[in-house]
Amino acid sequence: MNRLKELRIAKGYTQVKMQMLTGIDQSDYSKLEAGKRYMTFEQCRRLAVALETSMDYLAGLTDEKKPYPRKES
Repeated sequence: MNRLKELRIAKGYTQVKMQMLTGIDQSDYSKLEAGKRYMTFEQCRRLAVALETSMDYLAGLTDEKKPYPRKES
């Protein structure tokens, strides 16, 4: 199971919920999760925010799931 799917399931989210949170079409999200498509920088950023993790974790550059401190909007 890849990190994207693992985090989504741990949050109790469906792929449709991920679409609602990120704006990434469910069929595209499914392909990202299955490794059939690479995510863009913007998709990675949106997914990291929705799943409360870092882009580095999603990219496999770290094993630390905790996100970095974020700037206030």
